[in-house]
Amino acid sequence: MVNILDLSYEELEEFLVELGEKKFRTKQVWQWLWNKYVQSFDEMTNISKAVRARLHEEAYIRWPEVVTSQKSKDGTIKFLLKLHDDALVETVLIPGSKGRYSQCLSCQVGCAMACTFCSTGTMGFKRNMTQSEILGQVLVARHYLNDVAERPILRNIVFMGMGEPLLNLENLLKSLNTMHSTLGLAFSPRRVTVSTCGIQKGLYELGESGLAFLAVSLHAPNQDVRAKIMPKAARWKLDDFMTALKNYPLKTRERITYEYLLLGGVNDSVEDARELVKLISQTKSKLNLIVYNPSEGDPYKAPSEEAVLKFQKVLWDKGVTAIIRQSKGADIKAACGQLVADQSKNEAEC
Repeated sequence: MVNILDLSYEELEEFLVELGEKKFRTKQVWQWLWNKYVQSFDEMTNISKAVRARLHEEAYIRWPEVVTSQKSKDGTIKFLLKLHDDALVETVLIPGSKGRYSQCLSCQVGCAMACTFCSTGTMGFKRNMTQSEILGQVLVARHYLNDVAERPILRNIVFMGMGEPLLNLENLLKSLNTMHSTLGLAFSPRRVTVSTCGIQKGLYELGESGLAFLAVSLHAPNQDVRAKIMPKAARWKLDDFMTALKNYPLKTRERITYEYLLLGGVNDSVEDARELVKLISQTKSKLNLIVYNPSEGDPYKAPSEEAVLKFQKVLWDKGVTAIIRQSKGADIKAACGQLVADQSKNEAEC
């Protein structure tokens, strides 16, 4: 038995042909799954009962189960989801303008990178998520929002949740292809961003695919600081990483987005800002500055407002586009670096 949501369009076609169906049936089933968001074969009303019966015998449709949902005072919504093996992950809906949302997706249960400022890193790495689990987060969100692909409320996707996307490259690329299908979820590649902390294997493949914009979790102006706060990511030396980024395939007018988390007294000085300018000026880029959201027991503190503004001014004065990204959902631990998928904590906060 297979979760039919784990199949690509080509795999679904092969699966249906093996069941004795014509190829045209693929489009019908695909649209029911990814455009009409059905959770049962019985809802596929333009398909005969006999075909639906065969589908029941050979496959099933399973979405992630919503364990809890929380809404922040700023409108951010966080879902704690249970997967088929009882593993827990979190996904976040971030409100934007005109009633629209962006969604932050997870791609792994836990994370192997263990960045010292990230709550997800405390979980360790459990396993990779499949296409049905990655895109199941989108299905849950669209169902919650009563959304439709033709007039979407959910407009943008960022792979910035739990896990390192490039360490789950096969399922990431498969999910991106499915996500962009005009017969289904219908996301434009220009509305999808994949973030990496710096994984050599898979970086070029992502760029060549053209399936998403690239964001880089940089967070340090030099190798020494990076090694202290991101010890595993720093195994790929920063100079080598930047050389790879200089050669990263970019479309016309496309830029790499750098994410820089400001940690009080660690990487937020004027000197750090000057080093950062030299570093990222090697590539076509823009910079998002993120003010650290401390959690209980964290080894870091938030930077002062004065330090943040001084840091940003150095960047702007040197011609670097640097935006202070407003972190949302901190009161429900849905902000950058706060996802940890702890059922007991979520239940206590609801």
